[in-house]
Amino acid sequence: MSSEKGSGVQDDSGHGRSSQDPAFKSGRGAGRHTPLQARGGRRTHHQNHRPGQKNWDKIPESKETQTGETVTLCKYLICGDQRVVISLYFTKCQDESISLDDTLFKQGLSAHHYSLLSEEKYECMVCCDVIRVMAPVWSCQSCFHVFHLNCVKKWARSPASQADGWRCPACQNVALKQPTSYTCFCGKVTNPEWQRSEIPHSCGDMCGKKRSGVDCNHPCNILCHPGPCPQCPAFVTKSCICGKTSQPMRCGQGALLQCDKVCGALLNCAEHTCAQVCHRGACQPCQLQVQQVCYCGVTTREVLCGTDKDGFDGSGHFSCQKICGMMLNCEAHQCQQVCHRGRCPLCPRSPSLVKSCPCGQTPLAKLLELGYSERRSCSDPIPSCGKTCNKPLACGSSDTIHLCKKLCHEGSCGPCSLTSTIRCRCGSKTKEVPCELVFTCERRCNKKRSCGRHKCGELCCVNVEHKCLLICGYKLNCGLHRCQEPCHRGNCEPCWQSSFDELTCHCGLTVLYPPIACGTKPPECKNMCTRRHECDHPVFHNCHSEEKCPPCTYLTQKWCMGKHEQRSNIPCHLQDISCGLTCNKTLPCEMHRCRRICHRGECVAEGSCQQPCALPRPDCGHPCSAPCHKGSSCPRTTCTAKVAVQCDCGRRKETVNCTEAASSYQRYAAIAMASKLSDMQLGDSMDIGPFLTKKEMKQSRLECDQECATLERNRRLAEALQIDSSSDPFNVRSTSVYSDSLKDDARSALYNSYSFFPPRPTNTDDSTTL
Repeated sequence: MSSEKGSGVQDDSGHGRSSQDPAFKSGRGAGRHTPLQARGGRRTHHQNHRPGQKNWDKIPESKETQTGETVTLCKYLICGDQRVVISLYFTKCQDESISLDDTLFKQGLSAHHYSLLSEEKYECMVCCDVIRVMAPVWSCQSCFHVFHLNCVKKWARSPASQADGWRCPACQNVALKQPTSYTCFCGKVTNPEWQRSEIPHSCGDMCGKKRSGVDCNHPCNILCHPGPCPQCPAFVTKSCICGKTSQPMRCGQGALLQCDKVCGALLNCAEHTCAQVCHRGACQPCQLQVQQVCYCGVTTREVLCGTDKDGFDGSGHFSCQKICGMMLNCEAHQCQQVCHRGRCPLCPRSPSLVKSCPCGQTPLAKLLELGYSERRSCSDPIPSCGKTCNKPLACGSSDTIHLCKKLCHEGSCGPCSLTSTIRCRCGSKTKEVPCELVFTCERRCNKKRSCGRHKCGELCCVNVEHKCLLICGYKLNCGLHRCQEPCHRGNCEPCWQSSFDELTCHCGLTVLYPPIACGTKPPECKNMCTRRHECDHPVFHNCHSEEKCPPCTYLTQKWCMGKHEQRSNIPCHLQDISCGLTCNKTLPCEMHRCRRICHRGECVAEGSCQQPCALPRPDCGHPCSAPCHKGSSCPRTTCTAKVAVQCDCGRRKETVNCTEAASSYQRYAAIAMASKLSDMQLGDSMDIGPFLTKKEMKQSRLECDQECATLERNRRLAEALQIDSSSDPFNVRSTSVYSDSLKDDARSALYNSYSFFPPRPTNTDDSTTL
């Protein structure tokens, strides 16, 4: 590459380009690269970066040449399989070297934006569609991303972008003004027309924007471009902070020069000089400790040199806020003012100052005419006029003013003997009290104190700031000490106590060296735990500061709680394992077995078996069903077992309690025996044994009803007519099920057919009716 301005440079396509070409000066390259992602021109990689792409930090440099004071520097960035050419022209001293800095990256960014926008490969981050050369766009002035104007308008109005303004979709920079118009990159032209020879969305004129450098007044002198403006190429001579040395620097460079000489500036005390090395900002205040005296000479203090320098009056620097007490010029009275600057005033009782009587109603000249002696010194009494004082007192109200009723006198007027209707101090109540008393109500203040937790609680409170005087007492972050500060808002300060002993882990291999803040936990150790464990399995957990070790998780074989089976892959720390089977152990009663699922402990938790007794009853043979009563006879209770009973023909079947079945059988047996007894009276014999056996008592009978008699008559008629009982000519036993609507239609049709025929005579002979 030639160092002359008129030389040409070949790009990747093999075509020569003149270094005087404005597009070449502005750094327009042909390579495709992802737009800058970070705010302020920071170099970051796009998420679609391929592993084959080279890093921005690894930039091959070409040879650098120098001709006079104008330097031409041409470098390029590898991006994928293409190169982005970067060129820079600036004036530089011959003795200084040239380095690749952020300026080249900023120009490379502008060239890269130009390449993507010209080839219509730049994507809008909102809609993920390419930006056409004729489409209205908007560019962020913080991260320099380019978006469709309509897309960024919708984004600015959406709830997702609201944050005291609206946020840029790329850099999240908050702006107050929403985008409204389509302007060029430099902002001078609205709705710029696209020229094939110019950068898309550019006005084609010089940029002219203010550069981002500090104290740089040179506008950007390249064509209207996307991306950040390059750093100012001009060089200026700048002085160091203290102004003792100077050095040429790049215009707009934010770094401040700092020499190695002592500042030497006069400090705030105007007596000593600054001993720091060349530094930024004002010098530190003088750190020399001096002793100062108050104006009255009673109190002293130790402060930094220069403190209250403006208040020095030749004898003192500050006021101690005590009564001065110095002798006045009369040498008879002391100064009653608070410690003050300068000389004490004249004695207020001096004859030159007192011109009237104490009440102020009569001049002393008039009293002298009446024969009063003239005052010669301040210790002489002030003559009284003899009139009522009539000075207004502090008591009374806005409507009534109380006056002093004493004769003209010196000193204070004293207490008032009248009464006044006054408000209490807090102003909540009004009462008529003697003027000499101070009225305070009984109302307690309910306002929160400064801590925000406690109430004031004072009577007739007039405080503006309700300071809490209680001690906080909350536990500090260390968990060992309590806060001793007055009750306050917010979190307590961290515990200020610290230890100067080494803090080690349990095994002692990891150490924290002092000072160690109070409450610091032992350090985390990466070694295996060395404590003694209950089992002999391998240890898998690290050294720890807790008292108990984590449970052992080594997989073992263990028997279930009921010793039914041995289970595998059981962690060592699990003790009680259930197999899910029924316990089935013989209970202490030796009559029942445990019905619980595999469990720990005794089978009978309550002390005795509560399962129902299975012994047969003597009268009916059913189980006893009472709670287990080993060692005692079954109780005489009513049997609640269910038995099935039926009638003689077997049509009627029911399930009833055993007691009801027995009572029904007794009725049945009584009726049968009564019928047999009538036969015995006629001389016949009968067997009553079946009525007395227990087996027959269990077989209780139901009485047959009319339907049973009908079925029995039909059965006998079928036998007489030799009709097969298995056949069903009338579909009596048909399983077909008809809906209710179909049955209603059939009934209505049958009723309508009967209405056309006269009614048939009723046959009173029941013998022929089936």
